[in-house]
Amino acid sequence: MIREILMISFVTLSTMASQLLIKNGVNTIAQRMPDLKGAQWLVAAVLSPSIIAAIAIQGVGFLVWVVVVSRMKLGIAFAISGGLFYFLIALSSWWLYGEKLGGAQWAGIFMITAGVLLMTLTAKA
Repeated sequence: MIREILMISFVTLSTMASQLLIKNGVNTIAQRMPDLKGAQWLVAAVLSPSIIAAIAIQGVGFLVWVVVVSRMKLGIAFAISGGLFYFLIALSSWWLYGEKLGGAQWAGIFMITAGVLLMTLTAKA
């Protein structure tokens, strides 16, 4: 089970990294070319190095995810990944982009994490 948890952590971190790269890419586009709209914006996004890197990282994470779900229950794997993801993306968004969450939002994230812990500890192989 430890190997699967490590793979889930890798998938979660790759998903998080890709989301942060997408945010970086669209922020960069907005700063450099604020008047872009529609198809021009889409072309700029598709050609953005940050977004291309995000897609590549997400692709690798997807391949590892295929292995994970072949070895364990999807509900458990997804709960572990989700619990980690919500906490880490909120923390990273705050640190990198100055995005803030309120007390109720943090409480919700901690409840999700507690639920994941309960699912994991009570899961049968």
